[in-house]
Amino acid sequence: MYILGISAYYHDAAAALIQDGEIIAAAQEERFTRKKNDESFPSNAIRYCLSEAGISIDDLEAVVFYEKPFQKFDRILQTFYEIAPRGMLYFLKAIPVWIKGKLFIKKEIKENLLEIQPFDKKKLSILFSEHHLSHAASAYYPSAYNEAAILTIDGVGEWATCTISQGEKNKITVKKQINFPHSLGLLYAAFTYYCGFKVNQDEYKLMGLAAYGNDEDEEYKKIISAIEKDLIKISPDGSAALNQKYFNYTSGLRMVNEKEWQKLFSIKRRLADEPITQTHCNLALAIQRITEKIILLLAQEAKKITGSNNLCLAGGVALNCVANGKIISADIFQHVFIQPASNDAGGALGAALAAYHIGFDKPLIKAEQKNDLMKGSLLGSSFTDNEIIYAAKKNNLNGKKINEADIYDKVATIIQQGKVVAWFQGRTEFGPRALGNRSILADPRIETMQNDLNLKVKNREGFRPFAPIVLEEEANKYFDLKEPSPYMLVALPLRKEFQIAFPEGYNKWEMKQKLDYKKSFIPAVTHINYTARLQTVDNKSNQKLYKLLQAFFQLTGCPFLINTSFNRNEEPIVNTPDDAVKCFLSTNIEYLVMNNFIFSKQYL
Repeated sequence: MYILGISAYYHDAAAALIQDGEIIAAAQEERFTRKKNDESFPSNAIRYCLSEAGISIDDLEAVVFYEKPFQKFDRILQTFYEIAPRGMLYFLKAIPVWIKGKLFIKKEIKENLLEIQPFDKKKLSILFSEHHLSHAASAYYPSAYNEAAILTIDGVGEWATCTISQGEKNKITVKKQINFPHSLGLLYAAFTYYCGFKVNQDEYKLMGLAAYGNDEDEEYKKIISAIEKDLIKISPDGSAALNQKYFNYTSGLRMVNEKEWQKLFSIKRRLADEPITQTHCNLALAIQRITEKIILLLAQEAKKITGSNNLCLAGGVALNCVANGKIISADIFQHVFIQPASNDAGGALGAALAAYHIGFDKPLIKAEQKNDLMKGSLLGSSFTDNEIIYAAKKNNLNGKKINEADIYDKVATIIQQGKVVAWFQGRTEFGPRALGNRSILADPRIETMQNDLNLKVKNREGFRPFAPIVLEEEANKYFDLKEPSPYMLVALPLRKEFQIAFPEGYNKWEMKQKLDYKKSFIPAVTHINYTARLQTVDNKSNQKLYKLLQAFFQLTGCPFLINTSFNRNEEPIVNTPDDAVKCFLSTNIEYLVMNNFIFSKQYL
């Protein structure tokens, strides 16, 4: 039984294919169109999924859309009715779009599928899953738990913005939910907007910036007091009511009422081209702390309701790795699984899995102990040596093929010499993180490497932290890690004995001075608060990356490497060899390794 799940028309469009409950392929549309967060119908991703399985559309049991458009339309109409006459301009723009395409999406899906290939329209079933059920299913079924509490948090689906569910065998039951307009995801997005970043794209920048806030600063204390007093009311169960006086997202015009925010905080909204100041760091820290507080309360409530020792997390807010680290450190649950594609892309996978297990009443798939069913989230395209050679020749790039036995020592030596390596292997990752197949790798011991990568390679803000990959068996020496962290979704503090303490008064330093201070023996991946967004690597999930880490460890005594996504700022992660070569030639990356080929600009 083949089932195709799709997400589209908001952001992070994607397709995912399962066969008898096993995940066969999954990919985001942006990887093919090269348009960041592409929301369009995922035609290219669907073509890839079908090709990977060697099937046609007629072989599909069903196509499942990740949310229910009529319910979403009902929420939009009711919201416009309640706020009228505010939002009239947005109403006049939005309603024709819904009536023309989004509302009658079954017809839209079939027409788009016909452009991919002919099929029997009468035979194919088009099904719909609720948005938060898709998120819940995307986390619970691949977790391989027989039962679990499931927490989903994002901006908004149809009505729900947060759900607590219970997974038991093949069923998922919603126990509690928070509805629009009260939304932790939209609250965090509002601060993203006010600090001058892009909504639904740059929330991770706000999370990184938060570490530079000063919780001893009077300004910070006033901000967090204003949030808790006027902006949001937090209940002991984690439900939070937003004071709509301060928000405009219901009318569709902008995230916040800027005049009211300026009066509340005595801070103007930062524009994208304006410098980041300590004030913006304090704003970021305040909303990060509030977010962590709410998420911990929700996790405690999920534990109370379900009594489970297992927790599954999904939804865009589940990508907040700092909050995830706080949940794990709080020991509320024995085991925590976070869907690596927790954004709407993962909704495509969840929709397919929900249809299989709930709609068709199919049993859970058992996994080996301690392993999930995501296959390392390496679910996208792979390429042959001939395709790599063709891309290199087309771009006049020369290289050498290295024996498999020698390539790891060779690349480890290159990295140890301070060079930056683009690493292109196997199948593309599904989700927003590069997990070692479309990665840029470098030596984390070099003090200037964070700044060099941000400014010379990634072309992005200098404060942005990088994540370390580490041999799984070495990780606990440096971090209090209760379980492996294969998906780079948890930020944890480096153990005290490996931290280099800041001198007295460092809180008053400028951001650049804090950034340049050496905080540990791996300064390029140690954030200002001594945390790191850790990815553990074992020999089973990614053998080539594991062997490279081993080679670097044997050469240097350091079991870590920097791992950041193989792309430039504002571009999707590379997918094809051609994408890789173009990115390599347009940056200051010194070496490109694709399969067992090493390319260097010195060969040009």
